[in-house]
Amino acid sequence: MKAAILKSFDAPLNVEQTESPKLGTGEIKVKVVAAPVLHYTKEIFNGERNYLIDLPQIPGAGAVGQILEVGPDATKLKKGDWVLCDPTFRSRDDAQTPDITLQGWSARGEGGLKLQKHYRNGSFAEEMMIPTENAYKIGEISSKQAASWSTLNTFLIPFGGLLSIDLKVGETIVISGATGFFGSAALALALAMGAKCVIALGRNQIVLDELTKRLGNRVKTVCLTGDEDLDIKNIKNASSDPIDCAFDILPPSVDAKAVRTAIMTVREYGRISLMGGVGMLGGNELKLPYPWIMRNSITIKGQWMYKSTAPQQLISIAKSGLLSLDLFQISEFDLDDVNEAIEHAANDKGIFKLTVLKP
Repeated sequence: MKAAILKSFDAPLNVEQTESPKLGTGEIKVKVVAAPVLHYTKEIFNGERNYLIDLPQIPGAGAVGQILEVGPDATKLKKGDWVLCDPTFRSRDDAQTPDITLQGWSARGEGGLKLQKHYRNGSFAEEMMIPTENAYKIGEISSKQAASWSTLNTFLIPFGGLLSIDLKVGETIVISGATGFFGSAALALALAMGAKCVIALGRNQIVLDELTKRLGNRVKTVCLTGDEDLDIKNIKNASSDPIDCAFDILPPSVDAKAVRTAIMTVREYGRISLMGGVGMLGGNELKLPYPWIMRNSITIKGQWMYKSTAPQQLISIAKSGLLSLDLFQISEFDLDDVNEAIEHAANDKGIFKLTVLKP
């Protein structure tokens, strides 16, 4: 099969012929039809983000494709099924605290790196192997629709955070980092999940206005000034109801002060989900007042990725029509043009824009 191989952090990917995956028990082989290329892919592949990646490997996190072969323990999946390939692989020998690797992307700690050495090859290839439990049936779609369905890999990230704080129908939620790639997806998801009001925070008024235009009047926007007291006042004034919860997915380059601003707006018994990268590259720590957290019974939840039940839930939301897969403007590239796709993704970072490889 043909695949794009990352051999070192200081060189482009090589597209070449390599051996097709060989299945064992508990695994599935998939023909990759659409594989997303995230906007920060270049930062990972050049070593800037310092992710744990055992080289060489075929990169690429997540895909939509058709099953080519199933292992002997599969009872419902079959050859030809269209599936969403979830890149979050969990070790099977500790159900309570499994080691995790993101296929073709990164590992969490030494245990995740050990898991990566087996499931080392991702979706930038004509074929890929995944654990049986990571293949989620989509139903009948056409090859042309695969790229749109691959946007679910983007929605899955914020979906994990929104589920972690149990966002309820009719609630008001603040999205910190709303003008970013995952933040804008979180806005659309919160609306699909029934939020009454979604307050979008950002520093770019033009992008904030575009979000309201595209997603409707349940979205209220606040352009942050950097004056914490003023920003908190403006956020609270954006909704006629108390703010039930806040979700943060700001990138590593942002100061923790912006996260604190969002957190300090929630009501008594408010819930917070932290999914961003703030602090990963240094900078100020997130400082929060102990008495305020205690006296207001605030729940602060860190969430990395999502539970294993989330992909099937998200597929159901998309199939119901509550979440539109047509929100994204998709740019498609052939596998031979993988390096051009990575550059394009880095330079095309707008909201609801996605670069996709079509092997």
